[in-house]
Amino acid sequence: MGITPIPCVEAFVNWTGVGSVALAFLIVALIGTLTSAAYLILVMVAAAWHLRRIRHALAAMASQTAQALPPVSILKPVHGAEPRLRENLESFFRQDYPNFEMIFGVRDPGNAAVPVVEEICRRYPYVPSRIVFSGPPTCPNAKVFSLDKMIAEASSEYLIISDSDVHVSPDFMRNVLPPLLDSRTGLVTCLYRGVPDAGSWSLLEALGMTIEMSSGVLVADMLEGMRFALGPVMAVRKDSLAAIGGIAATANYYSDDFELGNRIWAAGYDVALSHYVVEHVLIPRSFRETFGDQLRWMQSTRNSRPTGHLGTGLTYAVPFGLMGWGAAASLGHPWLGLGLFAFALLNRIVQAAAVGWTTLRDARSLRFCWLYPVRDLLGFCTWVGSYATRNFAWRGETYVFQKGGRIRPLHRAISSAAV
Repeated sequence: MGITPIPCVEAFVNWTGVGSVALAFLIVALIGTLTSAAYLILVMVAAAWHLRRIRHALAAMASQTAQALPPVSILKPVHGAEPRLRENLESFFRQDYPNFEMIFGVRDPGNAAVPVVEEICRRYPYVPSRIVFSGPPTCPNAKVFSLDKMIAEASSEYLIISDSDVHVSPDFMRNVLPPLLDSRTGLVTCLYRGVPDAGSWSLLEALGMTIEMSSGVLVADMLEGMRFALGPVMAVRKDSLAAIGGIAATANYYSDDFELGNRIWAAGYDVALSHYVVEHVLIPRSFRETFGDQLRWMQSTRNSRPTGHLGTGLTYAVPFGLMGWGAAASLGHPWLGLGLFAFALLNRIVQAAAVGWTTLRDARSLRFCWLYPVRDLLGFCTWVGSYATRNFAWRGETYVFQKGGRIRPLHRAISSAAV
């Protein structure tokens, strides 16, 4: 007596055949190709919108006089004698600005950055400058702990918080500060160009900073306005800080820049994206170190903004192009697959030129636009990796991400003398 096949089982067996699996991958690849193309259109529109706004901002600035510029305190947390530290810090001493002071924050006198800072301060005696030693941090984010003590020492109501790996031109302050003179604006932040070291991994990281990061910021600014800040440069007033309970309100977060901007926006202030672009100088690092840094930022985004981070996976192009190429080829349509892959490459090359060169005036983005698809693929791998763990290493210390983007130290260095 024969056994009649069960229709649903037979259908399942047929569906799990190689051809059907390949078809499913091809459908996913087509969806990803469409979403990444739609994202590219959004990026290009946002870039054009930003450039139009820049023209208006420059026209408004032309009417302002030097007498309108208030005293400013520049706050620089430093940690270790990283390459090009001297050049980066010195670029802030050379500002064409009437009245400003430099305040450096270091954990303890044994930090390797201290001799470099002291030397630069001696070279520019006409710029008021001093070092604030914060001591061992008592909150998860050591940088915020240091900034809190630095702000207490600042003599001006206007503050510029900037990382130690940022390099600027002498006209930086004259361009960035004016929007903050409007009492409705509580914070001003800047886009940044990645400046690579000699290594190839550094070049890919720099392209990601200039193109991938800026693309997301421009789209967010166009669609909903700035509701966050970018860490390399944040210009802020003490009254807007007081409205959120001081910078210590961000001390439990890794992405303290995002939290600071978001809280100031939530307090009723505007957060402005400046027309000015600064340089984020990268240091020599191995692929493992570079990937680790990018993974840490992805982990932070995943925990701070889980829904948006999940959707970011649909903005990449090259992974879907590769998927489409493989799936179409296995189905007997290699030319279709090759077309999908070529379209993905063109997508990212156009993005590199539209954002990196046209908007941020980064010559590397134009010269190496053909290399940006590789960065797009690595970015996708990092995005996938962000779901693997919550632990991360940061400046020789170990932390764990918690709900909402908060962090908790698992291991913390006692002294920074060897750093």
